[in-house]
Amino acid sequence: MANMRAIRNRIKSIESTRQITRSMRMVAASKLRKTQEQWLKVRDFAALSREVLQRLCESMDAPREPLLQVRGEGPLVLVLFVGNRGLCGTYNSALVKAAEERIAAEEGEVKLVVCGRWGREQIASLGVELLHCFDEIGDMPTTEQATALADWLRELFLGGGARSVELLYEQYCSALAQKPCCLPLLPLQSGFERRESELIFEPDADTLLAELSSLVLQSSVYTTLLEAKTGEHTARMTAMSAASDNTDELIAKLTLQLNHARQAAITTEIAEIVGGSNALNQNEGGASWKKA
Repeated sequence: MANMRAIRNRIKSIESTRQITRSMRMVAASKLRKTQEQWLKVRDFAALSREVLQRLCESMDAPREPLLQVRGEGPLVLVLFVGNRGLCGTYNSALVKAAEERIAAEEGEVKLVVCGRWGREQIASLGVELLHCFDEIGDMPTTEQATALADWLRELFLGGGARSVELLYEQYCSALAQKPCCLPLLPLQSGFERRESELIFEPDADTLLAELSSLVLQSSVYTTLLEAKTGEHTARMTAMSAASDNTDELIAKLTLQLNHARQAAITTEIAEIVGGSNALNQNEGGASWKKA
């Protein structure tokens, strides 16, 4: 009975865990749908903005926009997009591993900016200076949060605090796969060639270039935020789905053990009853013989 009671308690505990994992899976699926829809809308706009910026730079002799200038001194600033919590498989740990590889590959100084609340100890183990942590970014990034991050990176770059800025995040490939991706952000454009163009600028090329550069910076950061969160929600949904499936299998195994234990208990009880009945019959038979 004690063994059966322990199995029942364990089944009840696993059923409670299954309710939690299923709820988390449903919440992640809901957030994934909303974030992915927003990301797909912004992604095309960001790509088109970069294309327009490229064409504009190619039509100018020597663009003077500071965000376009290649710098020879200063550290590489790596912006790491991690999740706000765990329970999403290897999503966060894969990013930390990719950051280690990127830092090891860089010959110069590297500094870090983190977006997300996960793994302060793991991130600290990278052994680089942490400039800032944007831990107020939620599961549904807003344009205000993206603008705050873009403006901070802009001031850092223009102030000489960074030679270049790169975004390290989980690139969304499919519902079952994401892979770490390192995207150069600042300077915005490099290596373009001068081409003849009949473009007419209004009001002037420098003003247009400055406005377009800020737009490309903000849209690139916002797109990366949305894609990173899309990958995080996908990873968490997949992990919770696998956890729910595992609890189903474990409950089935424990239920089978409980049935075996119940059958063994019933068999033992029947054997005890039959044995007791045989003993009584033997006693009654002996008493009748003595009386006769």
